[in-house]
Amino acid sequence: MLGDSLSEGVGDRVDGAWRGWAALLADGLAADGAETALLNLAVSGALSGDVAGDQARRALAFRPHLASVVVGVNDTLRHTFDIALLARRLDRVCADLDALGAVLLTACLPDPGRMLGLPPPLARPLARRQRSVNAVVHALSARYGAVHLHLDDRAWTDDRSLWSADRLHLGERGHRAVAAGFHRLLADRGLAHGAPPAPEPDRPPPTRAESLLWLATAGTGWVLRRSRDLLPQLLLLAGAELRHRTDGTGTGPLDVRADDALAAALAATADGRRDPGAPAHRTGTNRTAVPGTAWAAAPRSDSRTTPTTG
Repeated sequence: MLGDSLSEGVGDRVDGAWRGWAALLADGLAADGAETALLNLAVSGALSGDVAGDQARRALAFRPHLASVVVGVNDTLRHTFDIALLARRLDRVCADLDALGAVLLTACLPDPGRMLGLPPPLARPLARRQRSVNAVVHALSARYGAVHLHLDDRAWTDDRSLWSADRLHLGERGHRAVAAGFHRLLADRGLAHGAPPAPEPDRPPPTRAESLLWLATAGTGWVLRRSRDLLPQLLLLAGAELRHRTDGTGTGPLDVRADDALAAALAATADGRRDPGAPAHRTGTNRTAVPGTAWAAAPRSDSRTTPTTG
């Protein structure tokens, strides 16, 4: 698993540790009695640069048959957001894993402004960024034949039962839904041979006190971190939104600027421009690999490989 808190399993705690959709999916990949090795490299707060760096190196050394690459929301929450750089990084990761013969798992994600219910001047810049990230993910998914799950549909964001109290991380039910969605897509390709994960939680839901504690710890910490990083720039972006609306030009110019940046980013990856020193890649190799031995999605803790049975 390569990615951030979504793949780490934040929101689905079992026996004092995060479990998450990756472990639930791994249980249903292999036929009864067969073993699947899961290496979860995902870490809360990870950016595309973290995935393209240490996570990718460790995943490539693991030589997985399946590899999930789900990242990007945290990039949209940084003042340094650069869609061209994100596209190059993800292209490099996908290309290198594809060259090993790994089947890629990807997902597009809802924008955090909608999840948090921010007012339009604050929400629109984040939505614009997340749409760009999702467009890059869609393009790379098509290029490398990835198993792609759509998680930006309104059905996901409107169903409160899928989410933790902070509205940023999935709860157990949400992680089960993600695992079931990937299982269905993998089974359609003949790559999942066990039973799909059960849709209903096997743990009691968090109590109100536990939810409040979660908000006071994880939620407050998130707000403080973002306040130092994103908030000043987000206020500037919101100011630009309001200026364009009050002078009669609307948000069209801002949309065009974002679209132009996205088009340039996609064109650059299509032309094969890569980060300096990145290894050359080839695609389409070993597409018949069958899960049951190894897969990586992205960091949960120190190099932990967990054998699971399906």
